[in-house]
Amino acid sequence: MTNNNTPHPEETHKSQRGNWLRAAVLGVNDGIVSTSSIMLGLAAANADYKIILTTGIASLVAGAFSMAAGEFVSVASQKDSQHADIEIEKRALKNNPKGELEELVAIYQARGLDAHLAREVAVELHKNNAVEAHARDELGINSRMKVNPLQAASASAFAFAIGSLVPILTAALANKQHSATIVVVVSLAALAISGIVGAFVGGGNRVIAASRVLIGGGIAMAVTYFIGHLVGVSL
Repeated sequence: MTNNNTPHPEETHKSQRGNWLRAAVLGVNDGIVSTSSIMLGLAAANADYKIILTTGIASLVAGAFSMAAGEFVSVASQKDSQHADIEIEKRALKNNPKGELEELVAIYQARGLDAHLAREVAVELHKNNAVEAHARDELGINSRMKVNPLQAASASAFAFAIGSLVPILTAALANKQHSATIVVVVSLAALAISGIVGAFVGGGNRVIAASRVLIGGGIAMAVTYFIGHLVGVSL
């Protein structure tokens, strides 16, 4: 017997993962790119091997805290904005319930329902949970998709640390003579993998996602290496 309350496998949607997925993918990519770029810049400037590794570790710690703080503030601001909009709707429903009902009817008519059905739907939703109906259909705020600052900050910090470990561990384990080249290769491979994983989890195009992070990361590493080389030559 089929359970009608069970979602169909082909309708398992990805968009509800947007909050933590965005923070995690951004964190991993930023960790890989920023830490590897810093280490490559120092290598190009002929810095001591221990200084390169120490700087990489410092980049991991500082970057993880920075990402967490930035993500928390950003998402908390978004959450505050959502709450403010919902409070406006609550006041409007209290002061002008009929006008708010007509507003919901107009929204459903604009989406294709005839006037009679649009009114029936709006009336029933107003009886059940008017605030949620307006938040969802007027403001686009879904209760299941409300932003979570702590979740986003934690995912961002953890992901940044994971990404930063890629060039750090690569440099620590690689042959010192060829460590810069190996860091570039491994970091670019890791960026491609993170792009593919992010696209898989989020339901996007894997080739396009991998290409985006590869191109962006490659440019950042090349520019930083070049600047490090110029600084090393001039000093």
